[in-house]
Amino acid sequence: MRKTLFAISALLLIATSARAQDEKFKALFMYNFARNIEWPQAKQSGDFVIGVYGNQSIVPELNAIAEKKGVGSQSIKVKEIASTDDVSKLHILYVTTDKSEKVDDFVGKVKGKGVVIVTDKPGFALSKSGINYIKIDGKLKYEVNEQHLAESGVKVSQQLTALGVPVK
Repeated sequence: MRKTLFAISALLLIATSARAQDEKFKALFMYNFARNIEWPQAKQSGDFVIGVYGNQSIVPELNAIAEKKGVGSQSIKVKEIASTDDVSKLHILYVTTDKSEKVDDFVGKVKGKGVVIVTDKPGFALSKSGINYIKIDGKLKYEVNEQHLAESGVKVSQQLTALGVPVK
């Protein structure tokens, strides 16, 4: 019985550690997305705002980056999003897997307003988001839908698209 409990505890610890590591990498990717996108003139002053809709486990990782880094001359602020209201002031909207059914509610509200939607669900870069996290061979990567990004009103650097997995 003790061995079974120890094994279960060890597996839970490993799973929790892997999930925390994924959140750290997602936050770092998001920071690099921010730096490698040319934002509309209206979005180049004030705070650089990253909104998170859904599971908030990435927020501490984003806040850690925000404490040390900025995007150009802008300070990074992380905002927890509770509804589709007031998202046009964001730069990046991250919709987590647990709330992915709500992505359509955001797409129309942010189109052409310089807001990049980042998701975490297979297939979403093809139909909904500009950037989507995926796993390939156990490694975290991201898909880039250049058409969705252009429709959002931003220009993406060649470096960002070259490092991502293209969506056509």
